[in-house]
Amino acid sequence: MNILIYIVSGFLSGIIAGMGMGGGTVLVPALTIFTGLSQHAAQGINMLAFLPGAVIALVIHRKNGRVDFKRIISLILSGAAGATGGALIAMLLSSDHLKRLFGAFLAVLAVIQFITGEKQK
Repeated sequence: MNILIYIVSGFLSGIIAGMGMGGGTVLVPALTIFTGLSQHAAQGINMLAFLPGAVIALVIHRKNGRVDFKRIISLILSGAAGATGGALIAMLLSSDHLKRLFGAFLAVLAVIQFITGEKQK
């Protein structure tokens, strides 16, 4: 049964990631809720699962002229630094605290998206 959960979770998170919305919003909760993985393990798996999907999405977006490599160097460098810092901070937190922070983050994003989505019509 777990393999089916992994396949469905991976597929759905891939679709979400391919649209640029972050597949971890599906994958991390699915792994913690349905497979019983710790928050740390789920987030680590999410980072690894993200890489192939990101490469494929990047190729498709580049092919369609939606990527300007000249403008993103500072974003890549600061993102790598932030990811390093975030991973180190996550390792200092208990799985329970990390899970609550992740849930709060998703809740805040949902509220922001709901509010700004209505204004952008």
